[in-house]
Amino acid sequence: MEMKKDIRNAVVRATRDGKLRPNSVDSLTGKNSGDNLGPGTPVIHFEQWEQDTIDIRLILKGGGCENKNIQYSLPAELEGLGKAGRDLDGIRKCILHAVYQAQGQGCSAGFIGVGIGGDRTTGYELAKQQLFRHIDDVNPNPELQKLEDYILENANKLGIGTMGFGGEVTLLGCKIGAMNRLPASFFVSVAYNCWAFRRQGALIDAATGDIREWLYESGKGISMNAESQAETAIASSDDGKPASGREIVLQTPISEEQIRSLRVGDVVVIRGEMHTGRDALHKYLMDHDAPIDLNGTVIYHCGPVMLKDDEGWHVKAAGPTTSIREEPYQGDILKKFGIRAVIGKGGMGPKTLQALQEHGAVYLNAIGGAAQYYAECIKKVNGVDFMEFGIPEAMWHLDVDGFAAIVTMDSHGNSLHADVSKNSAAKLEMF
Repeated sequence: MEMKKDIRNAVVRATRDGKLRPNSVDSLTGKNSGDNLGPGTPVIHFEQWEQDTIDIRLILKGGGCENKNIQYSLPAELEGLGKAGRDLDGIRKCILHAVYQAQGQGCSAGFIGVGIGGDRTTGYELAKQQLFRHIDDVNPNPELQKLEDYILENANKLGIGTMGFGGEVTLLGCKIGAMNRLPASFFVSVAYNCWAFRRQGALIDAATGDIREWLYESGKGISMNAESQAETAIASSDDGKPASGREIVLQTPISEEQIRSLRVGDVVVIRGEMHTGRDALHKYLMDHDAPIDLNGTVIYHCGPVMLKDDEGWHVKAAGPTTSIREEPYQGDILKKFGIRAVIGKGGMGPKTLQALQEHGAVYLNAIGGAAQYYAECIKKVNGVDFMEFGIPEAMWHLDVDGFAAIVTMDSHGNSLHADVSKNSAAKLEMF
């Protein structure tokens, strides 16, 4: 109980100091606790052992990649792969399908942990435990090691690529564990984690509390830094070739004529005011007026990390959130308020694509995992509305300069995300 108390106190402190975004909300009311505490948060697992050290490990798993977790019950019929039976070949098909269905919505290129067996709960737990393994370790089970190597090699042939833009790097690591199951159930659970592998661990002396060893000090399991990932993603397109090469600076408010001139592959650099908006705001705007004039503006799918001092609010991190959650609302909101650009990650669906074409707007893909990079582009917080939604879901009005993103859905009916999904589905059939 004392350890649990200390962990909870540390979470509150990290939230207060701006290290963590307040991300715990009541499932019934949607109210944000403000300190990351609440029933079920943070998620803490304990396992006793007879040693004189405490092994403590932390993983910060984003909502975008958490939403791309998937669990299969074998036997199953899988898109592009056919029947997956209760054997290693069926498991192989499940894992490949898990990578395919994630596309760029979990911040590809990513890592996956796989749990074979167990029940609905323990299978996912085993899958997440695999994400604590080192990237270069060797699975003690030869069959699983062989499967890990196979998946890592062949998942990269799907052509999903960095941020789902297409290319040869889709998966950075695959770790698989297995446990016994009931005869009636055969679950394969897959936990997806984005390239920004935010984890840490330490061995602590149980008597003194001193740290004996950092478990991930070398950074194993982390693919690359944010700036390098951003450069790689912005330089890619659906076939892995360079983007259009055009770089267009847009000053808000933006005209329809400017938007109609853009094409998939163009790099856009935004200056002026943009506004954040996530799930709560989109739901609200469907039935209410906006607090400000949004004609010609930009909506950013972002839940920023904010700190306030005597001088006002400051942005500590401002990475994009996965956009597909707003698909039921986005097209209607674009046309209702005259919004000209939406920024997020992972792309959106056919309803939004149609609205972009009819209204004259674009979808811009920012780089997931580069939250500090984008925070540097925000020069001033002009104001905020709907603080009752909580800091991540509030509508922040931000003055930006040099905010770069790539056009992946344009006003002419073109969608890089739809193209990559179609191409990767065809390649999936090879397996």
